[in-house]
Amino acid sequence: MKTLFIYPEIPETFWSFKYALKFIRKKSAYPPLGLLTVAGLLPEAWPKLLVDVNVDELTDADLEWADMVFIGAMGIQRESVKEIIDRAKAAKVKVVAGGPLFTGEPEAFEAVDHLVLNEAELTLAPFLADLQKGQAKRVYETSEFCDLKQTPTPVWELVNMKKYASMSIQFSRGCPFNCEFCNVTTLFGHRSRMKTPEAIIAELDRLYNAGWKSNIFFVDDNFIGNRRYLKTRLLPALIEWRKDKKGCVFYTEASINLADDPELMNMMVKAGFDSVFIGIESPDEDSLAECRKTQNQNRDLLSNVHAIQRAGLQVHGGFIVGFDSDTASIFQQQIDFIQKSGIVTAMVGMLQAPSGTHLFERLQKEGRLRGSMSGDNVDGTTNIVPRMGLDTLHEGYRLIMEHIYSPKHYYFRVKVFLNEYRLPEARLPFDFQRFLALFRSSVWLGIFGKERFQYWRLLIWTLFRRPRLFSRAVNLSIYGYHFRKICELHIRGTSP
Repeated sequence: MKTLFIYPEIPETFWSFKYALKFIRKKSAYPPLGLLTVAGLLPEAWPKLLVDVNVDELTDADLEWADMVFIGAMGIQRESVKEIIDRAKAAKVKVVAGGPLFTGEPEAFEAVDHLVLNEAELTLAPFLADLQKGQAKRVYETSEFCDLKQTPTPVWELVNMKKYASMSIQFSRGCPFNCEFCNVTTLFGHRSRMKTPEAIIAELDRLYNAGWKSNIFFVDDNFIGNRRYLKTRLLPALIEWRKDKKGCVFYTEASINLADDPELMNMMVKAGFDSVFIGIESPDEDSLAECRKTQNQNRDLLSNVHAIQRAGLQVHGGFIVGFDSDTASIFQQQIDFIQKSGIVTAMVGMLQAPSGTHLFERLQKEGRLRGSMSGDNVDGTTNIVPRMGLDTLHEGYRLIMEHIYSPKHYYFRVKVFLNEYRLPEARLPFDFQRFLALFRSSVWLGIFGKERFQYWRLLIWTLFRRPRLFSRAVNLSIYGYHFRKICELHIRGTSP
């Protein structure tokens, strides 16, 4: 069975890093880890081809070659998904679909021949068995969660690593918390399920032996969901693994209670982690209580962020406005917190209600839903009817984004971060494209950019005050260019 895996296009958005990737001549930030993992679940004898339309063109020849198309996607890829399904159907190729988008909205994709939903480790095998007997059903789903020992190593041979800025790896699924707006527990449960350290080391060896020495993203929704297992099993294994390795800097997602555990932060840095994404959501206690963000309540969030930065981990932060408890003062509160925190990569979104969440169910009962969400956290849209009024929310959101991503305030925040941050021991090896990024940024940002004054001022300040962080300052300047373009695209309604 000739199997064609297709990964749909990710539009221009906060996490696409489209405008930043141009500086290092990469096509996409991350490879399609889900599809590569599913490929490992299929019979080894089946010929396999992967087309990630973010880096390569999907041709008619690709579709003519295939006996079956596998598509995996998230909500943000909805429009590209529809186009790909139409092309596959026109080519008379059977379509098999799975992943968060299809699991959350199976009724929206009537043209798909087979929906293999939830976790493929449990639902793909029954589909394959029925397919072999010529009795494949349209929908395969389960309410159970798999043992990650069943998860194969991704088939990295299907992608050209040189086209990506980072590789991805998954250690755990699930989250112990119960945030009202989050669908992670719906998809993966409340209990953190982990791979063995041996499995993770095997995946890292496969990447390293293939020549990858750069960034690796642990895609876990909460990497520290089981801190004891991390401290006693995984992190010691990672520390040992990297003793004779060059490069391979890790980053991941975690909850703010990471700040309560200096030992854990120190071990993560020794293991090679240099940044974490944390859902801050709001500096307002009432809003945190409303959305059940219990892990963020009754703590000094600002001090927590600085503690994590001083431990050697850059904090990327998620923020939300539009909670029922929010008043018009929340917009300035968010601005003040973000600027003081030194969270350079601040993802601010209007509250959205994903299907399957407690928030979706509550607002549906209250008649306050406005269709499905876009899947883009920072496109200035929402699928809820906010208490404060939609116009007030839109205007306040625009105020935040234009403020924090204006060159003056963005570069101020970079300096706050560089003052707090302790450089980890883990370093990336020399990369010619990243070296050239300095010269490209000096031209694009330092000569033609709106931020040219702030750009040179930051680099000169860094050379004299934090010279070991110079490359980090250049990278963050490039990120700022991307974020400003996205802000212009979505918030101001102008094309970059």
